Amino acid sequence: MSRVLVTGASSGLGAALVAKFVAEGHQVLSTDIAEDGGTTYLKLDVRRPEDWEAAVSWCEQNWGGLDILVNNAGIATGGRIDVETLDEWDRVVDINLMGVVRGCRAFTPLFKRQRSGHIVNTASAAGLVHPPMMSSYNTVKAGVVALSETLSHELYPYGVTVSVVCPSFFRTNLADSIRGADSAMGATARQLIEKSPRSADDIATAVLAGIKKKRFLIIPDRPAAMAWRTKRFARPLYDRQMRKIAERARQRAETSNG
Repeated sequence: MSRVLVTGASSGLGAALVAKFVAEGHQVLSTDIAEDGGTTYLKLDVRRPEDWEAAVSWCEQNWGGLDILVNNAGIATGGRIDVETLDEWDRVVDINLMGVVRGCRAFTPLFKRQRSGHIVNTASAAGLVHPPMMSSYNTVKAGVVALSETLSHELYPYGVTVSVVCPSFFRTNLADSIRGADSAMGATARQLIEKSPRSADDIATAVLAGIKKKRFLIIPDRPAAMAWRTKRFARPLYDRQMRKIAERARQRAETSNG
């Protein structure tokens, strides 16, 4: 039985992961930004270092340590580079990238002392493949992948495992976090999320399987895996697909402006 902390645990993939861990008999501390999330819950805003310090203290005082840290909290964002504002960039970097950095920094000293632990960072297929009109989201998720790979080597001598989760679109309330200047791109992202045939529960099942096998790269669905393979092994085809998406967006933008 493992001791597990999950951020962004009140909804979406976070809630599905909590349910899976609990069903398998693990001890789970759910964290999110709400004041009260029910049993074994701690308010944790990933932007606040003091909240992370409190989470480490809670785990040490109540459990004597931690086995699995799941940095899952995040928001959806995106837009064309000349439309999305710098304030929007700041927000998504602070939550989606620096939130993960803060979590890893907070718990690494504990994991080093234990000579054990498993960090699981939720990124996205957007961390591996980079569609147009998603500059900010692609950038932060690629950063999470890079951070995870770095730590997988850096923390290996201490017996700490690192995994990064890279799903494609799946049904969740993540679309509710979309806001910003590029409303057209936001509407497209919402449609892709809400019409996906995959649920958060489907993704969570695959993620737990990957965690058990201590995989570094967990790609929990076929579309994400196919996109990643296409980029790696058929780059001209990948580039053509990305540029077709960009061309369709250009046509829509010019038509709406005309």
